[in-house]
Amino acid sequence: MISADLGKPLEDFIAKLVSNGRYNSKSEVLREGVRLIQDREARLAGIEAALARAEEDIAAGRVTPAEEVFDRLEGKYQAMIDKTT
Repeated sequence: MISADLGKPLEDFIAKLVSNGRYNSKSEVLREGVRLIQDREARLAGIEAALARAEEDIAAGRVTPAEEVFDRLEGKYQAMIDKTT
């Protein structure tokens, strides 16, 4: 069993959520909070993994110069504009 002192502002906030019927209990509020943290941590882990792969690609020279990317995007969006006019 976990016991934590959340401080008055958080305790009051949780009590308000329960009293106005948003949640059935304090435990339910805390469980949802922990689930949200789990989701955020999973997203952060994915971002960190993507950054690590990007750093490996850069180190290995697997990159496209920015100017080439910008030129390609400019052509793509110009073609979209040309289609609509």
